[in-house]
Order: sequence, then C-alpha cells, then structure tokens
Amino acid sequence: MTVPWLAVVGVGEDGEAGLSPAARTLIGAARVVLGGKRLLERVAALVPTTADCVSWAGVEAAFEALEAHRGQQVVVLASGDPMFYGLGATLTRRFAAAEMIVVPQASAFSLAAARLGWPLQEVETLSVHGRALETLAFHFAPGVRLLVLSENGETPGRVAALLTAHGFGPSPMTVLEHMGGAAERQVTVRADQWPGGTRTADLNTLAIACRADEGRQGWGRTPGLPDEAYLHDGQLTKREIRAVTLAALAPRPGEMLWDIGAGAGSIAIEWLRTHPATLAVAVEQDTARLATIAANAVRLGVPRLQGVLGCAPFCLAGLSAPTAVFVGGGVSASGLLETCWAALPIGGRMVVNAVTIEAEARLLAWQGTHGGTLTRLSVARLRPMGRLRGWKPLAPVTQYQAMKTISAE
Repeated sequence: MTVPWLAVVGVGEDGEAGLSPAARTLIGAARVVLGGKRLLERVAALVPTTADCVSWAGVEAAFEALEAHRGQQVVVLASGDPMFYGLGATLTRRFAAAEMIVVPQASAFSLAAARLGWPLQEVETLSVHGRALETLAFHFAPGVRLLVLSENGETPGRVAALLTAHGFGPSPMTVLEHMGGAAERQVTVRADQWPGGTRTADLNTLAIACRADEGRQGWGRTPGLPDEAYLHDGQLTKREIRAVTLAALAPRPGEMLWDIGAGAGSIAIEWLRTHPATLAVAVEQDTARLATIAANAVRLGVPRLQGVLGCAPFCLAGLSAPTAVFVGGGVSASGLLETCWAALPIGGRMVVNAVTIEAEARLLAWQGTHGGTLTRLSVARLRPMGRLRGWKPLAPVTQYQAMKTISAE
C-alpha cells in the first residue's frame, strides 16, 4: 500500500483561523511547505522551525521541488478547494491519488453562492485563470447564472466588455473580493455600465446574472446554428446540412475531430460547442479562410480550436490522432480518404460531404470497397419569386459515413 506523503491543504482568506484540526496537524508535521507568499504568511505560525518553506515559482518548478522531496512529509498550500479549478487538480497530473491527502476549504464558488443566495447546483462554475476569456461567451444565455474565478483585477472589466459585445450588456455583475477575510467587499454593476479603467482586487470572483439586450437571445447550444452566426466567404456548410453532419459525427467528451477543408470552420466549432472537453483541428489551405475560422471560434466561445494551414493529406502528419474525421473539401485529392481512414482508431468515425459529381464518384468507389453508408441530402428554402414565393433548393449533398471496425481493416 502506498503511504501518502504529499498533503494539499486548502487555505481561506481567514488563514490559520479557518483551518481544520487535520490541516493544522499536517502543517505542523511537515518537513517541507510549498505555497505562494500570501498563503505561507497566513499559516506561518503553524509551520515548524525545522521545515523548509518553498515559495511558489510556477507549476514546473513546483513539480521539480516535490520530486526532490518525494517520500518526505510535504505540504502544498492552495487557495480554497484544491480540487475545484485548483492546484490539487494540477498535481494529480504528476502524482497518484494514493500518494496524496487533500484537505479542502470552502471553494470561492461555495462562498459566493452563500453570499448571493444562489443555489450552487443551478449555477455554472467557470474559471478564466490561465484560460482564454472568450470561452465565457459560450455560456451567455438569458437567465443563466455564472460564477467565474478571475485571473486578476483587470478581469471584471474585460468580462464586462465581452458581455456587452455579445449583447448581454444589461447583465448585473457582482465582484466579490477577498471572501472570508477582513478585506471582503462586494461591488455590483451592469456590464455595460462598468467604469472604464477600473481595477478590482486581484483576488476576486465574478457573479454574472445573464440578461440580454432587447431582441437578443444569444446562440443555442445544439448543432445547426444559424448561418448568420458565421463570418464566411460563401464556403460554409449550411445550417440544415451542418446539423445532420454533426449528428453523424456523434461527438463525445474528450474526442478529437479533424475538420478537413474547413471553410468557415462551422463543423469544428459546433463539434467543440457540444462539450468543453472536446478537441478539434481545422485544416484549411486558404490563409484568409484560416483567419476567418479563428475569428468565428472566438466569437462563438471556443477559442481552443486549433487551425492548421496546409493542403491535406500532406499537412496531416504530426497532428494529434483523431477520433472522428470530417472531410468537407478536397474529397478527390489523391490519398486523402486513405490517410484519414488509416489515422482513425477502431470505433472512429469518418463523415464526408460531397457536392460535385467528381467528389460523389469518388465516394461511390470508396463505399464499394470500404463499406459505410451513402445518403443524399436535399434542402429547399422559401424565397421571394417576384411578387410570389417559391422553393429555392440548395445544392444537394451526398454524405458518406462509416465507423471503423476490426472487420473493416
């Protein structure tokens, strides 16, 4: 049985006074105490004179310090709940859970919910500490409540600008500073009335009650966003086809998509919008379109989308292995389908949309050899025709889909 040697102790703004007897005992028995300057000062009276105090100098430096003291009684100080967007979660990437003891304090989310009277199970809890601020845009919707861990004192102003830019300027924002300590303070301001240049305390948590401008609702979370959600030059998988395509790709948490011939990036973006743990690469050979893809990803709250400039299949080598592949352009390129199929694991999915006769012929030949299904998708939209109205068909799409199985090898 592994004996725990690494204790991760959560510390609140009340410092030593808020620690449990178990936390006090662990700190009092430590040979090494590692933490930020602020936290080390708050528990200084409990640290043995024989212990080494190591000031926090970044994740990699912390990993090195801990490895150097492996097997000794080591305490790492963390803010609040170490396993809720905290240092404890980071340490589990390097050390086994059996080596660790975690003693949490109340998280900033729990404290904020208690201050505001918000049932925590009805609130979305997020962090922009070390993360792209634009990810918040995905969560903006009327009536939604957000609790956000800030990066620093500039974060509230940046979030206010983001809310306003997305049509959620009327949203009340409450900044909760130093919760649980003597310097605790709350400030509530509408996002579109945030005083320019104002900086809050660096240690703050944001509470946002999302309210939209009149006539604005934000974007839904299901695949098939309106076409006008995207910047594009005409190379856009239309809404109805996009929804069917995402259904065929069947994204799951943690899976990686290759979106090849990405155009405006709509397939990859809506794949990412299904779950925060999904991953995607958008491959596009046109420089201007790749820039548009990046802009669309930021606008729609998934800045984690990776863009790759190049011509497939030649640019695919070295990419993280996909769980699913979508080919929306370049279907007839020599070796493209073969390369994508070979990259997929057992259980991986490949979906290909073809519009031209040549691309359709390629899919017919491929399906005859490799199996899978072919479906013809046709959509018509009502449009004015002089003084009357009529149906205007979009270009029909032939869609191929297959799952890689052992028997298909």
